[in-house]
This record gives sequence, structure tokens and C-alpha cells, in this order.
Amino acid sequence: MAISKRPLHLLIAAPRGFCAGVDRAIRIVELALEKYGAPVYVRHEIVHNKYVVDSLKAKGAIFVPELDEVPDGVPVVFSAHGVPKAVPAKAEERGLDYLDATCPLVSKVHRQAERLIESGHHILFIGHAGHPEVIGTFGQVPEGRITLVEDLEDAESVVPPEAGSLAYLTQTTLSVDDTAEIIDVLRRRFPAIKGPKSEDICYATSNRQAAVKDIARRSQAVLVIGAPYSSNSVRLVEVAEREGVPGRLVGRADEIDIGWLGGVSTLGLTAGASAPEVLVREVVDFLSGHFEVTEEQIDGVDERMVFKLPVSLQAA
Repeated sequence: MAISKRPLHLLIAAPRGFCAGVDRAIRIVELALEKYGAPVYVRHEIVHNKYVVDSLKAKGAIFVPELDEVPDGVPVVFSAHGVPKAVPAKAEERGLDYLDATCPLVSKVHRQAERLIESGHHILFIGHAGHPEVIGTFGQVPEGRITLVEDLEDAESVVPPEAGSLAYLTQTTLSVDDTAEIIDVLRRRFPAIKGPKSEDICYATSNRQAAVKDIARRSQAVLVIGAPYSSNSVRLVEVAEREGVPGRLVGRADEIDIGWLGGVSTLGLTAGASAPEVLVREVVDFLSGHFEVTEEQIDGVDERMVFKLPVSLQAA
């Protein structure tokens, strides 16, 4: 006699998964492989997702931590997170063919940073220490002209240089709510501080966080597919927990602890901006092996953003 499975209703967030910047970055590596043939080197992971990186490795991409490990005479791609100015300068010095897969929204922050420095501002940059995007942004401006602010404690204690005007910029993959609180503190302490005309947190990050808020309010737990070193994915877990709902981050279906779902009849499911839809279906199939799963796709913002490829690849 077959044992009946316990029902589990999935609320699947939209939007979820790949954003336009991630789509573009992956396509740049794929087209570079078509144009130049393997191997194509990539400095750092093109996006923060092991499945994506392994898939590109299988096609002939070689991922290295630094430009020094790229041999002469082969093409190199810079990751979606952006790089310090010194990296393309070094590539040019060596005569390397390089393709910049930096997300255009990150590049926008780079340009803002340059303009602020040119106008005599000192920048308070809201972000996470060590994140590639933060390293890349700091590498756009002279040393000492930008200060990192990671949290509310930093915002309350930061002591910028006395000379010059102040401005703030932010990493694109932060928590919308946490960042707003930090900006409020900075504006209270430094009323004349200059901010960007529109927020730097990217549309995809904002949309995915809003979608998680929506499903969290109707769920008993939320599962986020993404890497533990993916800032936007980790933020999605935090957003769910802010709504008072337990959140869990998994990279693949085999990381799911079924015991964690004890007593859960409605589960929210989403994916970070660097996690492909195939992993969402993998998780649904895995859960279907343990529960009587019903799916409900939640309506959300219809994202139609598309970023242009580098000119050198548009005809590839």
C-alpha cells in the first residue's frame, strides 16, 4: 500500500532568478567562446553561482582569481561585478584582448563615483567589505577619497575628512530596507550630503526583495536558491526573516533539509539574480519526491530590461 505524501503548497515568487546583467555576462562568455574558441579566461567567477560557472567551464571557460594567471595571447572576460581601473589597464599593457562583462548598473555607479571625485566630494560608500563590486568601485577613484559604511553602527560613527563636500553611493545588491535606514542616519548626521538622483540598488534586487516580502506574508517558511557568497541571494533570506518567516538559502536541491520543513504546509520559493530557472525546477522536482506539491506562480513585476552586448560580440 502506497504511503500518501503530505501536501505542500509552493508560492513561487516573480520575478526571480536571472537579471539582465547576469544574462548579459553569461552570454558574453558564451559568445567569446564561439568567436575565439576555447579556452577563454574569466577573471573571478562571472556571476556568483557554481552551477553557472561549472556549465561555462564545461564549454571551455577557465576561471582565475587574478589577471596574472591569464596567459599571453588569449582573451579574458571581466566579471559582472566590475573591476578596479588597474585591471583593464594591465590587460592593455600586456596586449590582451579583454571583454568587460560588468553589469551596466554597476558601471553607472563607477561613473557616479568618478564624477563626485572630480567635483571635490568625499564618498561614503554603503556596501559589504570584500565584495567584488565594492573592490571594483573603490578601484575607480584615488585612494583615500572613499570610505566604506557597512551598517548602522558605521553610519553613526564614521568620521569623514573635514575638507570638501560629502556624498554617498551604494552597492547595487543591498537590502533596500537596511540601506534606507543607513541613508537616514547619514542624512541626519550630515544634512548637506549628496545622494544619487536615483537609488543605486538595482531594479532586479529591489524587485526580488519586494516579491519575497509578498510570498513571505503568505508562507510559513521561505526557500531561496542561491550561493552563500551571493549578496543579493543572502539579502532575500534576510528580507523573509524581517517579515517574521524562517528563511533558508540553498545552492542546489540536494542541500535541502527535509526536516526543516516539518510543519510547513505553505512554502515560499525564489531564486537570487544569479541562479538559473533550471535550479528552481530542480528544487520543485526534489520537493515533489517528498510531498504532494501544488504550485502557485505569484504575479509580480514584468522585467523587460535588456542590456546591449559589447560591440565586438554583437555580430558573433
